[in-house]
Amino acid sequence: MIGILLVNLGTPDAPTTPALRRYLREFLSDRRVVEIPPILWWPILNGPILLTRPARSARAYARVWMPEGSPLLVYSQRLAAGLQEIWDREEPGRVRVELAMRYGNPPVAKGLQRLWDEGCRKILVVPLYPQYAAATTASTFDAVARTLMGWREIPALRLVRDWHDHPLYIANLARSVRAHWQSTGEPERLLISFHGLPERCVALGDPYRAQCERTTTLLVEALGLAPERYLQTFQSRFGPAKWLQPYTDKTLEALGKAGVDRVDCLCPGFSADCLETLDE
Repeated sequence: MIGILLVNLGTPDAPTTPALRRYLREFLSDRRVVEIPPILWWPILNGPILLTRPARSARAYARVWMPEGSPLLVYSQRLAAGLQEIWDREEPGRVRVELAMRYGNPPVAKGLQRLWDEGCRKILVVPLYPQYAAATTASTFDAVARTLMGWREIPALRLVRDWHDHPLYIANLARSVRAHWQSTGEPERLLISFHGLPERCVALGDPYRAQCERTTTLLVEALGLAPERYLQTFQSRFGPAKWLQPYTDKTLEALGKAGVDRVDCLCPGFSADCLETLDE
C-alpha cells in the first residue's frame, strides 16, 4: 500500500493564551523559521515574545475558531478526507492518506506511524506549500528525517518540493476566481497576496519570491488580466526585519486612498483557510 502524508504548518489546540504559548514556543524554536543563533534568540523568545504575543494571538484565533476547531485543521482534514475518497473510488485499497501538522497536532511522527501501521511501505510526503521556502518545505522534510532516524526499518520515501507552476494548480486557481466573479462581478483590482518572507531568506538562496512571481504570471495569463488589473503583495510579516514587498496591508491602504472601490484578494500560497486568510 502507498501512503500519502499531507503536512500543513500547524495550529494551536485552542484559542487560549496557554495553547498559543505552547504552539508559538514550538514554532519559533525551529531554526529554519528563525535563523538567529539560539544564544541570542532564546531570551527574546522566552521574554517579550512569549510573554505578550500569545494573548494577542489568542484573541485573533477566537475570532475565526469554528465549532469543530481551528479552521486550518478543519479544512486540512476535509482536504485529506476528500483525497482519500477519490483514491478509494479510483483504486480501492491502494492508497492511504494521512494529515499531519509541522507544529502542534497531529504531529508528523504520528502521521508517519499511522501510515506504517496501515501497511504503507512507500510514502509520499506532500508539504501543503505550493511555493518552496526553507522555513516551510525544508522544515517539513527535517521533521520527517528526525522521525525516521528512530526507526529500524524505514519506508521508501518521496518528497514533493513544490508545485508553484503545475498546470492543474494554475487551472484550479483560475477556475475558482472565475467562479467567484460569475456570482459577484469583476473587481477593479485583483490582489494576489502571498505569505511574506524575510528578504534575507531570499538573499541566502530561497527561490520563494521567484516562484510566487511565476505563479502570479501564469495565473493572470490564464485569467487574461491586463497588468493594471492586478497586484502581487506579501502579508503576515513578523518582527523588525525587512520582509518581501510590497506589503498587502500598505497596498490596500494605498488603493483605498486612490479611490479604488472594490478589491478582491486571492491567497494562492495557502492550501487551506486559516488565521491569515480569514482574519488578517
